[in-house]
Formats: sequence, C-alpha cells, structure tokens
Amino acid sequence: MRILGIDYGEARTGFAITDSLNITVQGIETVKNEGNDKVLLKKIDELLEIYEIKTIVVGMPFNMDGSESKRMELTKKFIHKLKCKYNKIKIDYIDERLTTVAAHKTMNFLSINKHKKRNIVDTISAVYILETYVEKVKNQN
Repeated sequence: MRILGIDYGEARTGFAITDSLNITVQGIETVKNEGNDKVLLKKIDELLEIYEIKTIVVGMPFNMDGSESKRMELTKKFIHKLKCKYNKIKIDYIDERLTTVAAHKTMNFLSINKHKKRNIVDTISAVYILETYVEKVKNQN
C-alpha cells in the first residue's frame, strides 16, 4: 500500500507517491487547479484507480516561527474535503516549511531552465513533503 503526498496550492498542486514498500518517493506531476479543488479530487480519483493508496499526506504551510499562515485555512478546508470524500483512507498532514526552498535549490543545482521550474517546483516540493512524512513514520516505529 502506498502513500500519496500533496503540495497543495491555490494555482498549482504537486503530487508524489511512494513505492509499494514505502521506501522510495517519486514525483508524479503538478496539476494546474486555479483554485478549483474539483480538479484535484478528480486527479486523486485517477490515482486511486492506478495505485493502492493507504494514506494521503498534505503539506501544511506553517510560518517560519511555527504560527499559522494565511494559506493554512485553505489547506485545512482542502484536507476536510479529502476526509469527507475518502473516509476509508488515512488523511494526514505534515509541516512543509522550506520544502519549496529545497525544491528551488535542487532545480538550481540541476540547472533547470527557469521557464520549466514553474511546472515542476510543486512536484518536487511534494516529493520533499512525502519524504519527510515517510521518515517521521519510520522514526515512530
């Protein structure tokens, strides 16, 4: 059973998934949603048909000082939608501070064209979110 990672955003949302043993994480894609969560729910439906997903984890956008950000309320509403629609799947969240910064550093290191960055930054952020979650779960056991 796999874990799906989501870097939720108002304009674009990145998706990543673990392998079936939850050892490695791969980026899937970035979906342009422009504030329309129905587009994202449809994408999740498609992913559920392809993969056996036991958990969905969403990055929670805390401020650097640990306080709640303005985007956090939107993310909480999205998580609520997930819990209502996918009530047989565990829905969780994890602190996503600095994942976008790490994604940009990775893209700069790889010399990715600045025009391509916009299309993949959220996917890479979703990978970092999911890697953080997988490590957290491993350390709890």
